[in-house]
Amino acid sequence: MAAIIELREVSFAYGQTESLALKDLNLTIEEGGFVGVIGPSGAGKSTLASVLSGAIPHHYTGRLYGETRVAGLDTCEASLTDIATIVGSVLQDIDAQMVASVVEDEILFGLENFDVPRDQIEQRLTDALSAVGIAELREREIASLSGGQKQKVAIAAILALAPRVLVLDEPTAALDPISSRAVFDVLREAQRLTGVTVVVIEQMVALLAEYCDRIIVLDNGSVALDGTPHDVFGHSDELRAIGVDSPRTARISNSLASLGLVEVERPALTVDEAQALVMQALDGRTAPTSDMRTRSYAPHDARETGACASRGTAPIVELEGVSFSYGAGCASVDDIDLTVRPGEILGVVGQNGAGKTTLTKLLNGLLKPVSGSVRIAGLDTRSTPVSTLATHVATLFQNPDRQLCRNTVLEEVSFGLELHGVDTTTARERADAVIERFGLPAQSAPFSLSRGQRQMVALAGVVVLDPELIILDEPTSGLDYRECMTVMETVRKRAHMGAAVIMICHDMEVVSDFATRIAIMAQGRILDCGPTHRLFTQSDLLEQASITPPQVIDLSERLADIVDPSFAGITEVSDLVARVKELKHRA
Repeated sequence: MAAIIELREVSFAYGQTESLALKDLNLTIEEGGFVGVIGPSGAGKSTLASVLSGAIPHHYTGRLYGETRVAGLDTCEASLTDIATIVGSVLQDIDAQMVASVVEDEILFGLENFDVPRDQIEQRLTDALSAVGIAELREREIASLSGGQKQKVAIAAILALAPRVLVLDEPTAALDPISSRAVFDVLREAQRLTGVTVVVIEQMVALLAEYCDRIIVLDNGSVALDGTPHDVFGHSDELRAIGVDSPRTARISNSLASLGLVEVERPALTVDEAQALVMQALDGRTAPTSDMRTRSYAPHDARETGACASRGTAPIVELEGVSFSYGAGCASVDDIDLTVRPGEILGVVGQNGAGKTTLTKLLNGLLKPVSGSVRIAGLDTRSTPVSTLATHVATLFQNPDRQLCRNTVLEEVSFGLELHGVDTTTARERADAVIERFGLPAQSAPFSLSRGQRQMVALAGVVVLDPELIILDEPTSGLDYRECMTVMETVRKRAHMGAAVIMICHDMEVVSDFATRIAIMAQGRILDCGPTHRLFTQSDLLEQASITPPQVIDLSERLADIVDPSFAGITEVSDLVARVKELKHRA
């Protein structure tokens, strides 16, 4: 097919900086393609999105070299308005994209400004809202929406304009797993019906592997890998070195192949493909072996035992019959009972609008319960000033930009300590240690960093306080694989040192890897709370909360049913591969 986007020797540096965000980039994107772009933080992904949308050179200042053509138009010569009629973009910062106060007005704004005929506006509006599943939000105030709901509004506003190219910068960052898949379904259906070209910058590699026909890997402003999902994710070691994750199923198939347990022409990208591969490795065995019936590999057991060991200590978090509502149609929580003890990492999961962020605000005292009680380290949040609670609780908000206010990373990370009365010298020393652990540039301005790096700065400012309770609202949003592991290992270490951690997270792989327990929320209520692996195997419960199980748990449960019970409880790639290897050698 004909190329709709062409980049020839494109390089770009922001402002007066010497370092290039993009370096001699040559790319051709064919019309009607579904292209995924991945790479570590700072690789140039968002810069590429700005080049494709015309924001570079029309909005951002800097040095631009080379040539970019969109549907034949040179983006340096065409106006931004002309480019916008061809390329619709959804930004990484959704709040910066919103221009209206009501959902309906947000979508009408673009339609009216692009002179869409009046007799088409109503149909486009309703179709766009329905396409992303938010028809019921049409008359809602945008300020009352959750982060995930805002994301859907932004996507609907762009879809209503019917562009020839859609460029989306991490569109699922704030979405629950079912909503994330729904967004990709919408994009694929739009591509099928209209021929729109889709370019998605995304960290959820399993979704990209399933939906995209091409994956581009950026590293240091250049293309490191470019090919089909099977081609790209066959280079798992190279991707890991760059700082990019692979689907867990691909890691399983690549590991099985490296051990010589199976011949693999291409990596498994779905659980179905991985299941077929394991069956092939075990010569199609489906009858459980008698000597394995009582064995179970359950990597979570150690973590759950550690959590149980803390049950004799006083809880840090106690919620009894807690209810709160912003008003009719808005996120609320209803009759919440919850206890969290030192050393626990509690993952809170569920659909967008389930009340998860509202729960965090009740925990740090920003909201007071309408009924019931919230006690943090023995303090009732109704009668305790927020400033006093802040000495016990530290919160990482969903949008890190809302808690960054200093001129340098060092000043930012030490700021909270100074507010708590720590002298400047000591505060800077403690901040330096955390900054070094996170690999952040101490003297850089926070807002000069990438979205993922800003997330790490905000988290560093939380961790350095060494609080009794750490609340994390989407802590891995915008982070590359390497940053995610750095952040979560730091969080795990804090839990081992006695802190209680409550983590709201839509990345079920991260939750599976690090949470000792999970609380599953839907419609403002906790449906169940218990050991991570046990709840992830309850399909009816997950469906109520718009959750899909992690790939390894899904696969291990399938294999436990049809191959051998000893697969039950496996949550890690390495343990599943080891189980296959042991069964293979016993055969």
